[in-house]
Amino acid sequence: MNLSGTFLLAAGLLAPCFSGSAKSANDSAIVKSEFIFESAPFTSCHASTIAETGSGLVAAWFGGTAERNPDVCIYVARNENGRWTSPMEVANGVGFAINRLPTWNPVLFQPTNGPLLLFFKVGPKPAEWWGMMTTSTNEGKTWSKPQRLPAGILGPIKNKPVQLANGDILCGSSTEGNGGWRVHFERTSNFGKTWISTPPVNDGKAIGAIQPSILFHNDGQLEAVGRTRNENVFQIWSADNGVTWGKMSLLDLPNPDSGTDAVTLHDGLQLLVYNHNVHTGSNNKGRSPLNVAISADGKSWFAALTLEDDPDAPSGFAYPAVIQTSDGMVHITYTWERKRIKHVVIDPKKLSLRPITGGIWPK
Repeated sequence: MNLSGTFLLAAGLLAPCFSGSAKSANDSAIVKSEFIFESAPFTSCHASTIAETGSGLVAAWFGGTAERNPDVCIYVARNENGRWTSPMEVANGVGFAINRLPTWNPVLFQPTNGPLLLFFKVGPKPAEWWGMMTTSTNEGKTWSKPQRLPAGILGPIKNKPVQLANGDILCGSSTEGNGGWRVHFERTSNFGKTWISTPPVNDGKAIGAIQPSILFHNDGQLEAVGRTRNENVFQIWSADNGVTWGKMSLLDLPNPDSGTDAVTLHDGLQLLVYNHNVHTGSNNKGRSPLNVAISADGKSWFAALTLEDDPDAPSGFAYPAVIQTSDGMVHITYTWERKRIKHVVIDPKKLSLRPITGGIWPK
């Protein structure tokens, strides 16, 4: 079944008809698969992000000796003439304590007007970090001096914000403190100069959730999906552009306590990148495989691609970031074995979809 039939299927106007193996779908839909760098001034990296500017793609991630170590910095690379520039350090945790602090989870976002935004976190651990922001007026070549966000504002915690019709930038955020894993949403109407925030939208107990991605639906609703401690991806809905949110619930998609990302495609379909696996312990073998699923309504999802599948990879394939560029291609970056950042380009028109029944990825 191709993408054009998904809306009809969701509306009950088309009987499901699926064809093509996972391998043939992967082979036909993947336009490019590459590492952003082959060598770098760090031994470990994680938490990539990607954005499209007027001159091309920009990616960022954090890198150092290991996550949580004080030498972990934010790095950026730009794609020029089809090739990625060498990683460039643009932010670090120097100057916040007697000993420098690690940086975390960069998030790039290019508004329809205004500078390229780069959010990140500084702090000893997620329960104690704070939000930072730097901007670029030349599409990622140089960056302003990073500024700390206002107290209580963390910025987008892992995944890209969205820009609403009125120009507001809506960020999915979350906290990991004593109250449990809780999601909230922050908004700015002036590129980060001032902010307002919702209260937490879940209690952190029934569902422990973090790192939301925000999706648009044709009926005007927003949907947020993301990572949980409950073995499944969460969903939550808003009918007023993110001012208030309904009750959080779980999708029938497994989540091994690992980051996800999602994007609304130009044709209105929803695309989710995630590890379709349950949590299997502290060895992180649950972070394989890495999968792509598609939905018309944000509730029923279909298997599209398997990007990686190696259960013996000790560090797995995780923390995807996904965008659709102006040419219609889907770009995904993700952590590859904590050693490199991989970049995959997909033509969504060539995806073949298969049903996910009972939360089981089809063979």
